[in-house]
Amino acid sequence: MSRVCQLTGKKANNAMAVSHSHRRTKKLQEANLQWKRIWWPEGNRFVRLRLSTKAIKTLELKGLSAFAKQAGINLNKL
Repeated sequence: MSRVCQLTGKKANNAMAVSHSHRRTKKLQEANLQWKRIWWPEGNRFVRLRLSTKAIKTLELKGLSAFAKQAGINLNKL
């Protein structure tokens, strides 16, 4: 599975690492992804998702059903 947040779609970013002598090399800035088990009240079960930490914070504000609907994810298939 690729390193992509299942709700927000966040993924890695290409960037440059710049040394003290200003030598530039390519690096990859990965998203901070965590596996989370979240209680889904409508389905009366836990759902396991790979989420960015920003999505976890937003999830507490919006709720799982509303956030999944906005992202276009069917929680019944997970």
